[in-house]
Amino acid sequence: MRYTTTTLLLCFLLTVFSASAWEQKDLLQKEAGVSQLKQSILPAKKWVTYPDYADRAGWDKLTTGLKEELIRQGETYLDYEWNVIPATAYLEFERSGNRNIMQKPFGENNNALAALFLAELAEGEGRFVDQIVNGVWLSCEMTSWALSAHFYGAQSIKTSLPAYKEEVIDLTAGDVASMLAWVHYFLKDELDKVNPLVDQRLVDNLRERIMVPYMERDNYWWQAFHATPKTMVNNWNPWCNSNVLATFLLIEDDQQKLAEAVHRTMVSVDKFINYVNADGACEEGPSYWGHAAGKLFDYLDLLTTATGGEVTLFDEPEIRNMGEYIAKSYIGNGWVVNFADASAKGGGPMGPIFRYGQAVDSDLLKQFAAYLYQRENNPSRLSHGRDVFRTLENLTIFQDLKATTASLDTEASVWYPQTEFCYMRQSNGFFFAGKGGFNNESHNHNDAGTFILYYNNEPVLVDAGVGTYTRQTFSSERYSIWTMQSNYHNLPVVNGVPQKYGSKYKASSVKFNAGKRQFSANLEQAYPEEAAVKSWNRAYSFKGKERFSITDRFELKEAKDYNQVNFLTREKPQIDESGLVLIHAKGGDVSLKYDAAGFKPTIERISLDDPRLSKVWGDCLYRLTFTATKLRSKGTYSFVVQPE
Repeated sequence: MRYTTTTLLLCFLLTVFSASAWEQKDLLQKEAGVSQLKQSILPAKKWVTYPDYADRAGWDKLTTGLKEELIRQGETYLDYEWNVIPATAYLEFERSGNRNIMQKPFGENNNALAALFLAELAEGEGRFVDQIVNGVWLSCEMTSWALSAHFYGAQSIKTSLPAYKEEVIDLTAGDVASMLAWVHYFLKDELDKVNPLVDQRLVDNLRERIMVPYMERDNYWWQAFHATPKTMVNNWNPWCNSNVLATFLLIEDDQQKLAEAVHRTMVSVDKFINYVNADGACEEGPSYWGHAAGKLFDYLDLLTTATGGEVTLFDEPEIRNMGEYIAKSYIGNGWVVNFADASAKGGGPMGPIFRYGQAVDSDLLKQFAAYLYQRENNPSRLSHGRDVFRTLENLTIFQDLKATTASLDTEASVWYPQTEFCYMRQSNGFFFAGKGGFNNESHNHNDAGTFILYYNNEPVLVDAGVGTYTRQTFSSERYSIWTMQSNYHNLPVVNGVPQKYGSKYKASSVKFNAGKRQFSANLEQAYPEEAAVKSWNRAYSFKGKERFSITDRFELKEAKDYNQVNFLTREKPQIDESGLVLIHAKGGDVSLKYDAAGFKPTIERISLDDPRLSKVWGDCLYRLTFTATKLRSKGTYSFVVQPE
């Protein structure tokens, strides 16, 4: 059956046109076709290397050092009252834009089921089975496993309520399906002891909600089957496909049908690999690495394992680059480079990072994962909630992870020429990250040419990131949100005009000179016509060990308004009218030198009442604005930052 759907309005940023370095590599399809897959896929689930449920000695060995923690987490849900998700919880998304009304209780149910399941695998005494049955049965009672935020536009009926005649496969539906497939694999006999209808219904649901629609439909936007060189293909693609692959591998017994399904996922995932730049940078930022490159790794890991290593891409340089991006984007003290919707706090999922390092033979990744483990010293972080596959795999590498020497990347500079990201680290403690890019990247902000600056691994000039997702976040109202606007990034406002959204608004002539320690870009095309920009060349450079400079050389078609240069700071700046601004950063005091005759500096306090922002930055950020005192159609602005 074919479905007629419109482009997902909520995710318009994910399906609009981009200017990526698309290349039709089709690496997976070059590895194998359907006939070869039929021979390569190990039959009868022989690719699964975990112990059988009844193998108590095997599970005791696999869960060494984590068994008690897994059981403890499961015990917290022995008396869990399962949440019923009412219709109004779904409808709240279209009424107010609030998606958490539905997501929160649904997520609690899924996390409960995952914890109970893993506890039963670890203990093996049947103590958790009844609650697992309750969780499975409740899941099957639900109309859909997708989120309210993902229904509107994905169905022929425009509503955030699941249309019961249309199956939507989204991120969460895939996660739940994969989890239930693992429940079936390990606990079918135990479920049958309670009542055979439980597992029968589970398998029927997986076929009806995931397997059949995936094979019959070609218009889930994330499948990207009809993608062109201008189509954006983001993290949804590997994330959904990895779950679909796991479901088929665990449920489908017909080898021909299985080979056809696996190949179909390969065709789809090739679209993502074709889209991603060969330099490996994640344009969505480190927060999304686990959902983009990390989920691609999960997919490739499953595919490699299921085919006995005959179908693999782990020797491809591009795949290695995509993995190592997460280690290279770590600044220190829990801070990361956070362009686009990424958070400035984090590090990444240590288990998948370590496994990725093993697969591509990267000491950088393995040692970075060991650093994250030692920094957090929290074994519970190896559990991934409803992502059961990651948790199971983390059990297999836990001892190796603990035994690995921790280390961080200390390269003086990192340059991603296609994605146009540049990182520079100075021996005196400065860390700089800048970007070129364009204003239609995945999870885009209007931020072409922006930068961040840290001192002794603490923020000085920052990117706010993004607040809690609502209906507005992925809609035509996105750029009414202040965090998305260029005038709340470390960028100029030209003739009173900020940057604009769209692929044509971009940085050009983006260059990195490692010898001169300089990153530069022309921002002319990032501004709309009314800004009257003829050229705006911005350069970031280190002068010696102590001085970091921001230099704008510009020419305008006409000077209509007073230009502004904005900087976002974590700490409140102190303005000295003689031409200095002092910033008391936690890593040490720094000063910003400016032309006192040419600019009037002002400070705006930005209150942060959104928990997604406040948990990173505290109760506020500050926008430091330098407003030019003269109308000029041509000139140079210069700012210098150095330690005090």
